[in-house]
Amino acid sequence: MRNVSISRAYRELYLGVSFGLTLVSGCRNSLNPPGFDRQKRKLLRRMRKRENLAQISERIGIYEQFFARFDHVCPLTKHLKRTIHSGFPRYDLMVDAHFIAEMCAGILVAVADDDKFDGDLTLDVAEAGETSTGMGYREMETKEREILLRDEEDIVCILCQGADEKTRVRDDTSNVLFYAYAVPGIEGRYLEEGLRIAADIMREFGGGEVRGLRVY
Repeated sequence: MRNVSISRAYRELYLGVSFGLTLVSGCRNSLNPPGFDRQKRKLLRRMRKRENLAQISERIGIYEQFFARFDHVCPLTKHLKRTIHSGFPRYDLMVDAHFIAEMCAGILVAVADDDKFDGDLTLDVAEAGETSTGMGYREMETKEREILLRDEEDIVCILCQGADEKTRVRDDTSNVLFYAYAVPGIEGRYLEEGLRIAADIMREFGGGEVRGLRVY
C-alpha cells in the first residue's frame, strides 16, 4: 500500500485530525454482482435504525459546518436525504462501495484507481489559488487552508471539492484505493468503520484482496 506523509502545515493546522485508506487489489468492477442487492438492503436497514441514523446525521452535520468555512456545500447532506428515502444508488461496484461506506459510517470517502497515482501521497494544506482538474475535467481552485491530498505530481483530491479526473475509477480498474478524511470533531474510528465496509464489499463481491487498512 502507498506511503502517506503528513505535511508540517497539516500538523500545525489540523493536529489530531485523522486520515485513512485501504487498498483492495485484483478486483472486478462489475455493475451488480450476485448477492450484492441483498447485502445493500441489510446495510441500509442497519443505517436507518433510529440510533444509528442520529449518530450518522450528527457526523455529517460536522462535515457540513467544515465545508461552510470554505463556502462549499457538503454533498453528504444531500446523499443522506436521498438514501433515507430511496436507498443506496446504483452505479458500479466500486462507486457503490464508496457511497455505502460514506452513508453507513457518516464520513467522507473517496474512491480511486490506485494504478493512476504518481508515487506516494502527502496529506497537506492548500495555499490559495492552487489548481486541480476534477472529475469531468472541471477546474478546481483551492482556498487557503483547504485540506488536500497530493501525489508526487499533482493535487489528486481537495477535501471540500472532490477527487481528480486522473485517478477516477473506470470499468477496467482492478486495484482500488478508498481513502477517507476526518475533519475537526470526527474521530478516526469512524474512518476505519467506513473503510472496512468498502473493503469488505470489494472482497466479497469484487473478488479482491484487501492489502491493508491504515488510519493516521
